[in-house]
Amino acid sequence: MAGTPKQPTRHVPQRSCIACRQVQGKRALIRIVRTPDQRVVVDPTGKANGRGAYLHPVRSCWVKALKGATIRNALKVSPALDDVEALRAFGMGLPAEESDSV
Repeated sequence: MAGTPKQPTRHVPQRSCIACRQVQGKRALIRIVRTPDQRVVVDPTGKANGRGAYLHPVRSCWVKALKGATIRNALKVSPALDDVEALRAFGMGLPAEESDSV
């Protein structure tokens, strides 16, 4: 057949935000990870070893996830108080609402 060859569409991994439960492309979310030594940290690369969970890069999702047992249930570990404070500080540095450009 004549014409231009069709480019194969590339699969985009989908993940759910643990706070709002909306599904979005993996690259649009921020990963937090339970490290092998049972710490909970932000994973900027998205490739760190350990059990991971994803959050939107907006303050409201971080506040919701840090309240209650959301992170504990997602990562199957009770985060240390200093880990929770570090996550809270990271979340407070994010925009209050998601921009339309995402």
